[in-house]
Amino acid sequence: MKAPSRSPRPKLAPTTPDSAASFGPAVHNTWQLKGEQGDPRVSLVRKARQPRPLTLADAAPQPVEIDLARTALIVVDMQNDFCHPEGWFAQKGLGTKAARKPIPVLQTLLPAWRQAGGALVWLNWGIRADRANLSPTIQFKGKRTADGVGYAEASPIDHGPSLVQGSWGAQVIDELTVAPGDLTVHKHRLSGFWDNELDSVLRNQGITTLLFAGINTDRCVFSTLQDGAFLGYDCVLLQDACSTPSPAYVSKGVLYIVQLLHGFVASAASLMRALPSSPSRSRSSSSPPQES
Repeated sequence: MKAPSRSPRPKLAPTTPDSAASFGPAVHNTWQLKGEQGDPRVSLVRKARQPRPLTLADAAPQPVEIDLARTALIVVDMQNDFCHPEGWFAQKGLGTKAARKPIPVLQTLLPAWRQAGGALVWLNWGIRADRANLSPTIQFKGKRTADGVGYAEASPIDHGPSLVQGSWGAQVIDELTVAPGDLTVHKHRLSGFWDNELDSVLRNQGITTLLFAGINTDRCVFSTLQDGAFLGYDCVLLQDACSTPSPAYVSKGVLYIVQLLHGFVASAASLMRALPSSPSRSRSSSSPPQES
């Protein structure tokens, strides 16, 4: 029996390379899936990052050069419950003068830092509503008395549960803008590195140097900076972009310990003077930007 004839195969169009698909958390840290149709390959080759050196001339114990391409500015706890006059702390009678001190500095620094292409991370308290991972120590220190207002509880002027992730109190204050390209990491300890994702976020972004701003100098800022140094990050505390209501000798002690053991102390003013006016200017320059 004769087999039925088959219609000729249609001619296929010439193959063209597939458009590359990227898999990774940052432009410089991605795999690429690319190649001819039917013959894809995965490239593990990362794009090289061009160093972008800046000098912080006023840093102590000596001037320090940082790489803008591998540096993140960490802004700690500039949130309603700490900084707003109707926030959790203000309603406890703790006041907001010290908490609000970094605001004008950050209002100037953050746009310039973004314009220069620097990475910005908001490190904020954002706890579970059920407080299931807050130890007795943390819960007691947040409440102190039987009739006090603790973590995840509502203050008399009710803006929702204090410092619960997604609540009004956990949001960054209106005076500071969170831009679409910024990163936000929520924490539930004084240190942003403890029991948290901050380390993996930074490492996947290729960050090796951390600049610290926000509140409080002797509490969440210092705890996070110290843990960052223990993990191998280069750490610089921007003292004029930080504040605390603690006595002055406490801040002096923190600055002393940072300079002695954990990194460097510099100023936002010095950083501003060192920043390039735009990312393109920095990349096209053959020499490090000079302070004006």
